[in-house]
Order: sequence, then C-alpha cells, then structure tokens
Amino acid sequence: MKSINYIDLFCGAGGLSLGFEQAGLKNIFSNDSDRVFAETYSKNFPKHNLLIKKIEDISNIEIKNLVKNKQIDILAGGPPCQGFSIAGNIGRKFQDDPRNYLFREFMRFVKILNPKIVLIENVERLHKNEKIKNEITYTLNDFGYRVESKILNTSQYSIPQVRRRVFFIASRVSKHIIFPKKNMNTLTIKDAINDLPKIQSGESSNIPNHIAMNHTEQMLEKMSFISDGGSREQIPTQIRPKSGDVRKYIKFNSNKPSICITGDMRKVFHYSQNRALTVRELARIQTFPDDFIFFGPSISQQQQVGNAVPPLLAKKISKCLIKMLNESK
Repeated sequence: MKSINYIDLFCGAGGLSLGFEQAGLKNIFSNDSDRVFAETYSKNFPKHNLLIKKIEDISNIEIKNLVKNKQIDILAGGPPCQGFSIAGNIGRKFQDDPRNYLFREFMRFVKILNPKIVLIENVERLHKNEKIKNEITYTLNDFGYRVESKILNTSQYSIPQVRRRVFFIASRVSKHIIFPKKNMNTLTIKDAINDLPKIQSGESSNIPNHIAMNHTEQMLEKMSFISDGGSREQIPTQIRPKSGDVRKYIKFNSNKPSICITGDMRKVFHYSQNRALTVRELARIQTFPDDFIFFGPSISQQQQVGNAVPPLLAKKISKCLIKMLNESK
C-alpha cells in the first residue's frame, strides 16, 4: 500500500509532524527559518529533510527539486496572517499588506505543488473575522479546492488544555471534508503532569526538560499566597502587582484542563508546587511524549512548546485526512 506523504511548512519544533508521523504519514520535507526551533526539529526527526531557510527565499525550481516529481498528498502549515485588511470590499486576492507575504508564500507552494489536501492552522480570532476567512477560502477555491474551516478546542479531544485554534481543510479529491469527532472525556492538568518528580525553584530532575525556573525570593513570596486555581487577588495588597496581564500571577486549577499554553508561561504557577511549570510539564500538557527533547535557551523552549500544534490533535486530524484520501480512490 502506497504511503501517504506530507510537507510541513512553518514546522517549528515539530508538533504537527509528530502527530502525522504517529499516524503513519511520510515526510517529504519540512521548513522553518528559526535555527533554534530547527535544532529541536532536526534532533527529534533526524531522518526528515529539514530546510532551514526563509520561505520567500525558496525558489520555485527549488520547490520542484525538493519533491522530485512526487504527487503531494498533504501540504500543511500555519503561516502568520496578521496583516489582512478588515476594511473595504473583500476581493478574491490577498490584500496588499507587506505582513501578508508569508501567507502568500504558503499559497505559492499550494499553486506549484497542487497537493491533494491543504491543512492550515491558525489563531482563533482569524476565523471570527469573516473577511479574512472568506479571503482564504476564495483563494483556495480559485485553485480548485473545496474548503471548510472550524475552531477546535483541544479540551474536547482528550488533551488537558483549553486551546482554541482554527483549522482550514481544503481538498481537491474528496467529496467530503472530515474533522475529528469530539471526545467529552475531559482531562485535567493534574492528569497530565502530577506523576512527574516534585522539584522546587532552581532544581532539576533526571527527566529531560524537567528543570524548574530559578525564581527570586520576592516572586516566591508572592506566589506562595496563591491557592490552587487562585489569582493575584490573594497576594497581600502591599506586594501585589498593580498592573500587567490579568492572566498572570495565577495558579493552574488542578481540577480543570490547563489554560492555553503560550510562549511565555513564567508567571503562571504550578497548582501545588511553588514555581512556574517546567518545559516538560508544558510539553506534557501539549501532548508531547517525554522522549521528545527541546533544545536551546529555556525561553526558546517555552516558545517552541507554546507555538506547537499539540501532536495528539495533529494525529487525530491526520486520520481524518487519510480517510478523505482513501475515499477519493
């Protein structure tokens, strides 16, 4: 049986690729321009063809050489799209904003490679903007694709985290677009990380990436007043932070899924241990296995974890894409 292949653009540390690999898909090549993120990717996927290069610097000829005349089954990625115009009439082309060039570059790959299926992942707010959503849909329609998009909340797919992201699935070969079915077996953050070794501020363990941040005495004092699931309001007034993000200086609620993991979780604290979460704990919440190692400075490791598509969700989505491809035969 012929294996199903994929390309992962803007691959980061490799959450999407990991889920695809777990579902049995074969990597043709991946691309990212961040060399630190790429180190993590290359060391966890040593057999993959990783191109560390700005996507706009990859020529049309190079794209064709990379695929060696193979028919591409799935082209996936999460290109930034912060520059879409939200004013005026919606056209059938991307608005002329320089910040959109990465999304246009992604569409250049679609046009050149003509993959059977296109998968795009992005932040929730993109989907709520009808003009942006329609512009993406119209562009793919122009290329001959049937397109559907949905916001998926990871907590509904056996992932211990509330994380809402939009996924566009576009197909030129199947009659139906398939998204994964929800699983209401809600997992908590405690389910994900409670078995890891207990460590204090500045301590490490024999588990890869399970190293606690070295907090200041002042920070340790502030967080000590916050209970499981509590907020900065529990910190005495004289030392309580008076400004800043209200989503900071809180403790995770051990009886609920985690809040959304982002690239900086240094001021969101463990529910029972007086410290921020380690990179390994954040990775567990994102469903990375313990043998997936993150490299680079600790803040980069957090960013790598926070930017990733949870591998378990990627696996569930890829199984839907496999079904679509098999139905088209």
